[in-house]
Amino acid sequence: MSVQVGAITAAERELADLLVEVLNLEGRDSAAIDPAAPLFSEQGGGWGLDSIDALEIALALQQKYGVVLRSEDEATRSAFASLRALSEYVRQHVAPAAAAPG
Repeated sequence: MSVQVGAITAAERELADLLVEVLNLEGRDSAAIDPAAPLFSEQGGGWGLDSIDALEIALALQQKYGVVLRSEDEATRSAFASLRALSEYVRQHVAPAAAAPG
């Protein structure tokens, strides 16, 4: 399955909705977000998030998906590169109980 650079998948949209809610990003349309834009830079349409936002995101992902992000893990740092990278990380690490419909 190939995904166009600017196209947002259903999983990315769900994650974008969660981030907009958790980070109180009022006025941000999750459907219009470029999933490849950097989370921690405002350049290139990035989100411009900071380290406190990263902690809030990590807590939300743990609560919703059972995904644990460890700051010392290089894979975690890579996951925070963009919404697309974070969505892929969640897909790979989601806890079985969180993935079940309920």
